[in-house]
Amino acid sequence: MKNLLTVREAVESDVKKIHELLTIYSEKAIVLARSEEDIRFYLGNFLVAEVGGVVRGCAAARDFGNDLLEVRSMVVEPGFQGKGIGRAMIEALVAGLRIRRKKFRLFALTYQVEFFKALGFRVVDRNLFPEKIWSDCAKCPKNDCCDETAMLIEFSQED
Repeated sequence: MKNLLTVREAVESDVKKIHELLTIYSEKAIVLARSEEDIRFYLGNFLVAEVGGVVRGCAAARDFGNDLLEVRSMVVEPGFQGKGIGRAMIEALVAGLRIRRKKFRLFALTYQVEFFKALGFRVVDRNLFPEKIWSDCAKCPKNDCCDETAMLIEFSQED
């Protein structure tokens, strides 16, 4: 039981660990840097994955309105990748959205194309998401030479 993987909503005591995890990858220009204050403000958007009771990964879903959401700040601690942690977090995000919404479009800008394809996402043009481009991409140092792939999964439940 010591290696039990659980995914749960993030709480205040997770802020420092989420920040530490994001810093590892923001220093490598894989995710955007986020301050502890920003994480705390958007804490309700975050899930964390624990292995043996220790946070080893995090992911957030940003709501742009009009049933459009983005997977963001998804990272898994080095040494714990390839163990199903990222998959468990994305599956939990999607499952939560399916419970709360009749329809949604969830996208990610990513370097992990095969990972997201395996979870049902498809490659799309990033220009489909002007909300993202104006809010985050405009501030990103790689804005004019973005090398991430836009991926999308859609869900629609009939009445």
